[in-house]
Amino acid sequence: MRKQFAIIGMGRFGSSMCKELHRMNHEVLAIDKDETKLNAVKAYATHTVTADATDEQVLIDAGIRNFDHAIVAIGEDIQASILCTLHLKDFDINQVWVKAQNDYHHKVLDKIGADRVFHPESDMGQRIAEYLTSEKVIDYIDLSDEYSIIETLATPKVKGKSLADLDIRARFGCTIIAIKQKNKVDVTPHPEDTLNPGDLLVVIGHKNDLRRFQKEAL
Repeated sequence: MRKQFAIIGMGRFGSSMCKELHRMNHEVLAIDKDETKLNAVKAYATHTVTADATDEQVLIDAGIRNFDHAIVAIGEDIQASILCTLHLKDFDINQVWVKAQNDYHHKVLDKIGADRVFHPESDMGQRIAEYLTSEKVIDYIDLSDEYSIIETLATPKVKGKSLADLDIRARFGCTIIAIKQKNKVDVTPHPEDTLNPGDLLVVIGHKNDLRRFQKEAL
C-alpha cells in the first residue's frame, strides 16, 4: 500500500531514505533549509520545501499534518532536531522517528515522545525504510545489494498451515530458517510444523522475493 512520508533534513541519511522510499513507490515530502540539498533529491521526492523546520508555521504551511509518518533526519543541530520533534508530536502525527546524534540526544527525544529513536550508520536508510513500510517486519538485515534476512510476524492468513502447505521456497524463492513460537525458537523447522498468528518467522531470500512473500503469503 502506498504511504506518505515527510523527511526533514536532506543530509546523507535523509537523502538515502528519500531515494529508497521513492524506489518503493511511496510519496515523499522532503524538507531542508538548504536548497542545494533539496535539488539533489528532486528526482526522488514527490514534493520539496525549502524551509527551516523549527518554524511551526512553516511545517503547517507545508501540509505536515496530513502525514502519518515523519522522519527527522536533521544533522548535527541537536536543538533544531528536538524543536522539530516537539512540533511534530504537537501535530499528533502517528509515527515520528528521529535520528539521534548521541545518548544524551536520545534520552531527550525519548522524553518528548519520539516514537522511535535510531542511530543510523551511512547504509541504514534502506533498513529503516523497510521498517516504516511494512506493519509485519520486525527486523531487517542487509546481506548484500540483492539479498536480505527479515524477521516478520505470521498473520491469521497462515493459521494452522504447515510449511509444506505454504511451499514458500517453491512459490516465492525464499526460505524460513527459524520460527519463534512463544518462548521457543526452532532453528531447524520441519515441513510439518504449523504456524499460528503472532509467530515470528526468520526468512532469507532475494529482496524482491521477500517483498512478494510478505504481500502474498502473509
